[in-house]
Amino acid sequence: MAAVGNTYSDELRMKPVSLDSSQNDNFVEVTDQHVNDSAQHVLKANLPVASSVRELLECPVCLSAMYPPIHQCTNGHTLCSSCKPRVHNRCPTCRHELGNIRCLALEKVAASLELPCKYQSFGCLGIYPYYSKLKHESQCIFRPYNCPYAGSECTAVGDIPFLVSHLKDDHKVDMHNGSTFNHRYVKSNPHEVENATWMLTVFSCFGQYFCLHFEAFQLGMAPVYIAFLRFMGDDTEAKNYSYSLEVGGNGRKIVWQGVPRSIRDTHKKVRDSFDGLIIQRNMALFFSGGDRKELKLRVTGRIWKEQ
Repeated sequence: MAAVGNTYSDELRMKPVSLDSSQNDNFVEVTDQHVNDSAQHVLKANLPVASSVRELLECPVCLSAMYPPIHQCTNGHTLCSSCKPRVHNRCPTCRHELGNIRCLALEKVAASLELPCKYQSFGCLGIYPYYSKLKHESQCIFRPYNCPYAGSECTAVGDIPFLVSHLKDDHKVDMHNGSTFNHRYVKSNPHEVENATWMLTVFSCFGQYFCLHFEAFQLGMAPVYIAFLRFMGDDTEAKNYSYSLEVGGNGRKIVWQGVPRSIRDTHKKVRDSFDGLIIQRNMALFFSGGDRKELKLRVTGRIWKEQ
């Protein structure tokens, strides 16, 4: 399922306001578990009010939700702190000078709101205070993933089933079932290194999906090759698995064992951290045999689940 919707188009609701029972003897405390029919009627009546508050908290310049400090001009028009320098300290609504006036009343109103996570359509059912919502969404386990395909500026986002179909249909990535693999990489001119990904293969095993990357890139002045595995899911789940990679020839071999990185980490981040099997070009040509003018590498590997 692809990502849809705008962060600030979500429904929101008002928090219950605390009352001093010593000064309001006629008020009765009501919990979420014991809301009567009349209270439900009041909540429904407040929905238009909540919608109006939502509009008030929308910055007129960037149209995003505003967070403290919220600025206002002498006429009461507001905008967010990020946009204030962009409008050269002039109100975008009436063009009056903004100065340094804080809209404390609107900041307090925002503090009384609760909103659903913007990833509700992906399965998150949580409701969060206005000022906590952004932090939650930055860590929400239901937030969509970026396409793990490297070597192109693919902007597709979605959940794992969507991305698996996307990789297969749009990027024509090879799909394999099983936890072992044996791949052969051939390049006629190994002296050309273009920082381009050579291959991405997706493996399905243990009810999960894994991406095997193999590519050439420049490390300082020396071209090198790297192979590594990424887990199509969150980092907490990725740590439940391990993998090994092996490359060799002429009676020699190099073995790498590690934990797959989550696709939350970009392909470039994993590559630049050298978290994988790294092969120097001279060693790769030695493994290739023959006259060493053509790269012929065979990489074998295995994925397993830790007990």
